Amino acid sequence: MPAPTHLIVVGASAGGMPALVQLVGQLPAGLSAAVLVVQHFAPDSDGQQLVSRLARATALPCRLARHGEPLAAGTLYLAPPDHHLLAKDGDVPHLLVTQGPRENSYRPSVDALFRSAAVAFGPAVVGVVLTGMLHDGTAGLEFVKRCGGLAVVQDPAEAQYPSMPETALRHVPIDYVVPVALMGPLLAEITRGVVPKPTAVVIPDDLRHEAAIAERVVGDGSTAAAEALGTLVPHICPGCGGPLWEMAHGQVPRYRCHTGHAYTAEALLLESQQRLEETLWVALRMMEERKNLLASMASRGPGLYATQQTERIAELQKHANRLREFLLSGHENVSEPELRTCV
Repeated sequence: MPAPTHLIVVGASAGGMPALVQLVGQLPAGLSAAVLVVQHFAPDSDGQQLVSRLARATALPCRLARHGEPLAAGTLYLAPPDHHLLAKDGDVPHLLVTQGPRENSYRPSVDALFRSAAVAFGPAVVGVVLTGMLHDGTAGLEFVKRCGGLAVVQDPAEAQYPSMPETALRHVPIDYVVPVALMGPLLAEITRGVVPKPTAVVIPDDLRHEAAIAERVVGDGSTAAAEALGTLVPHICPGCGGPLWEMAHGQVPRYRCHTGHAYTAEALLLESQQRLEETLWVALRMMEERKNLLASMASRGPGLYATQQTERIAELQKHANRLREFLLSGHENVSEPELRTCV
């Protein structure tokens, strides 16, 4: 198979498989591009079953990506479960399949694929974001644009879960916003065009550096790789508990830790909220256990000691009820001072 003239990189999450099936069914067998797909799914998913589902809808050969496999035109590669899929240039452009740190809490990550493709193929990349929840793919489309490629998103009005395309539209200058039914012919037309000369686009050094981190070429757990990309900030990485650096480049606010976890600002905020809630549920359980212990001690007999324990039980129950209300109500009606009295 000949080497591809373009890379079409596609990211999808919730509701993504029906959209992918519809999209790949429109792609012609003689496509001059390789198609690399990240679909978020559980680590224990049957990737081969997903490949078979796509293969039934398209004339393109479809396969689970294999580490080191040469890229071929007119072929679709799906990221394996719990593995990042990356593109690599060189004498023979090829794939990397790794279990590097999660990005935006995902592995495979859309951002990781898009960044590697943008660095390897520059203006020959078309980034596509389909239906999905949250924010993976937004920074990736910015990476594609910074390296001279094109950005395409599914029309949010028809997406089953519009969050991913909507977030991309808010943060990145998108070239095409189209329904999936029109996306296949658009991609075929784009990839039939002439690719700009590589010398016309300079790949940013920061993206090259981040791509090398994801490939594990640099970044061995030291802080030097992160320090070269941004500024240390007073936040903790939800993935490993280490320090975070705010990236100094690009328009999408992003953070990285020295082990390689990466987050957009929205993803970091959501992840920190989830960790806070987990901590508060643990605190509530400990309050209940303490209350039960005090009740057991108070039941040993009457007297001043039992009265004191009963008062402490009532006070602890009040705080536990307030904390439970806070956790179950969506955090809308409890102030920060009240929360501090609970914990």
